[in-house]
Amino acid sequence: MPSSLEDLTDQELIARAKDDPEMFGLLMDRYAEPLLRFIMRLTGWGTNEAEDILQETFIKTYRYLNSYDPGLKFSSWIYRIAYNQTIDALRHEQARPFMKALPVEEVAHLLADQTDLEAEFLKQEAFEKLQTAIYALPLKYREVLVLRFLEEKDYDEITDILQKPKGTVATLIRRGRKLLFENIQQISA
Repeated sequence: MPSSLEDLTDQELIARAKDDPEMFGLLMDRYAEPLLRFIMRLTGWGTNEAEDILQETFIKTYRYLNSYDPGLKFSSWIYRIAYNQTIDALRHEQARPFMKALPVEEVAHLLADQTDLEAEFLKQEAFEKLQTAIYALPLKYREVLVLRFLEEKDYDEITDILQKPKGTVATLIRRGRKLLFENIQQISA
């Protein structure tokens, strides 16, 4: 028996959230940070825009909580909802160019341990090239690379989130890595 509410599994929280909306708040707390990071990485947008998508994700998740299939991992299900909300937002903002920088917090985190300014500059320059190369990828490659390497999802979870066959996911990752490498070479040239 869990000693506190934070120790409850996703499935237990879902069962309680159906009768007590406050329990859904615990699910939101559990998934807010990773989903926000996922949305920001997929879009390249800032915190405010990503939080809007996250809010819509939680509203939709709560609305359809009764239709959740306990045979699926809850994390895959909620990532799928976040993914769909993100794609909808990207479609509505097609005229808006992708930002060429990740949020300041992520860049600061990468540089936090460095004290040598020249090394920090070189690291930031390399990071910006990588970022530019990632955002230059078509969305179908960017989304699988973000899920696999930045969100550290396994192939089964990616399959559930994107609703694509595992072989397709593997092919997209392989091709995406190749295109990313080519983009990095072009930027560095």
